[in-house]
Amino acid sequence: MRSLWRNNGLSITLFTLFLVFLIGQALTGWHEQLDELQAHGAASIDFLNYLCSGSFMEVTAENWESEFLQMLIYVVLTVFLFQKGSAESKDPHADEAVDRDPRTVAVKPDSPAAVRAGGWRLKLYEYSLSLVLLALFLTSFALHALGGAAQYNEEQLLHHQPTVTLLGYLATSRFWFESFQNWQSEFLSIGMMVVLTIFLRQRGSPESKPVDAPHSVTGGE
Repeated sequence: MRSLWRNNGLSITLFTLFLVFLIGQALTGWHEQLDELQAHGAASIDFLNYLCSGSFMEVTAENWESEFLQMLIYVVLTVFLFQKGSAESKDPHADEAVDRDPRTVAVKPDSPAAVRAGGWRLKLYEYSLSLVLLALFLTSFALHALGGAAQYNEEQLLHHQPTVTLLGYLATSRFWFESFQNWQSEFLSIGMMVVLTIFLRQRGSPESKPVDAPHSVTGGE
């Protein structure tokens, strides 16, 4: 058990925090929904029905969507763009191990199976991180649209207004407002991280340069 925690403590903690905050979001969102229904004289819903509602799906997927978009674009941009002095960037004046072509080195017995197989499997594996992030973004985007359309129509019915189709909802300013307000905050946060790691340090973190490293050093050494 100790070795499990030692080797996986970061992911265990992060996913535990994710579940804690997701449960908190669900419970508080449910009560907010009950208040909204009561204010309009509509029938209340139980917690399980709330979890299946467009309201819960929309707010959850909306946030996931922005996170996966940020990670996807950041991963791709860091392939060919640089920031001198940042711990989050490759050094523009040095060869990096991440740029190494696996076809030019001896394959190790413990290399990933796709690397040992070569061919199309290796080609796909070379870009697997960005491809999976793209799939997660598109899935979250679709769930945001579906949940948002359902919630929008629920609100329209409460106010005795006409409902819209999924495509109709995608054409509303509300959908894109929800998306843009999250997207801009994600790129602000990662942009701040890139710049702040030039001048600031966090001892012990791989997201920081060594405390004694000059500001001009790029990457984490």
